[in-house]
Amino acid sequence: MTTPGSPVRLHAVDAPGQPDVTPALEDLYRGFERELLVPLWTEIGDLMPAHPRSRAVPHLWRWENLRRLAAQAGDLVPVGRGGERRAIALANPSLGGRPFATPTLWAAIQYLMPGEDAPEHRHTQHAFRFVVEGEGVWTVVGGDAVPMRRGDFLPQAGWNRHAHHNATSEPMAWIDGLDIPFQYATEAQFFEFGRDEISDAERITPERSRSERLWGHPGLRPVSAGELTPGSPLLSYKWEFTDRALADQLALEAEGFGGTVEPGHAAVRYTDPATGADVLPTIRAEMHRIARGAETAPVRETGSSVYQVFDGSGTVTVGDRTWTATRGDLFTVPSWEPFSARSEAGSTDSDSGALDLFRFSDSPVFEALRLNRTHHEGTTR
Repeated sequence: MTTPGSPVRLHAVDAPGQPDVTPALEDLYRGFERELLVPLWTEIGDLMPAHPRSRAVPHLWRWENLRRLAAQAGDLVPVGRGGERRAIALANPSLGGRPFATPTLWAAIQYLMPGEDAPEHRHTQHAFRFVVEGEGVWTVVGGDAVPMRRGDFLPQAGWNRHAHHNATSEPMAWIDGLDIPFQYATEAQFFEFGRDEISDAERITPERSRSERLWGHPGLRPVSAGELTPGSPLLSYKWEFTDRALADQLALEAEGFGGTVEPGHAAVRYTDPATGADVLPTIRAEMHRIARGAETAPVRETGSSVYQVFDGSGTVTVGDRTWTATRGDLFTVPSWEPFSARSEAGSTDSDSGALDLFRFSDSPVFEALRLNRTHHEGTTR
């Protein structure tokens, strides 16, 4: 029997490596329960497994369903306080209904109706926006209006005041990525409401934001820049530059000069122009292009990822799950689950003729703690 009122529950078991089950052992276990103690020999298989066993599972969300439900929410849910940005989070099916895509990463679709303003707030959680379709919304970060267009990646480090406004007559949807679950688990988060409305001076629609004019020049750092806060000072990474970088990698490979991570697989990482490090302290973001017919080798990594199909179509395999994925679909890759993708894209479903995958992960956290590990299937790496 166990000790009433104690959350600790210990059971003597007759198993190899365990002590003999005797009345004295049972008495010892009741004493542990009363004093809220847990002996490692009863828990080591769970606390110290041979390899990571994620609480998350591989899962895929269809963009057409997310977009349809977000549009319904646009008609029913206010964007202001209470609706708080009309953000709709992905809930991994094995995380108890929490709005977490993985144990460390949040992903959500956000939907803004024509002429709407999303009210200002700030939080310690690091965040980004990635646009898979549409344009016409500007995010305003610290008073700097930043245009959002298809393929643009817009990072925003924690504790920066930000709002959004839709300057067009059409609704627009995008995905948000944040480290909410990580900061929630570490009990480090702060949040603060800002203004309900932005000023007329901020409700502008410049072609380029101030951050782009200062920082958006390859290889060039403004001499005027002094000490910077964590996170990239560049608030928008334009699709035209990402697209060109990926296309050049595949062209160089075709010419026999390499440049890709593996045959038919081009990839770039978004980096902080001031430091060359990841754009955010806790989030890594990348874009991958897989040429038609190419297949990536399975790879396992500590830490988790969320992918969105930016363009094209293909088959993705995560662990023992395989899906056909098309533009906008999102899926999770839990820690140490093998991931591979095969491109089935063509000129009819992809501007580049390839499968383009946007990926964000918690890799910076694992690297900072020296817990990062990668295994390429079929190799010793």
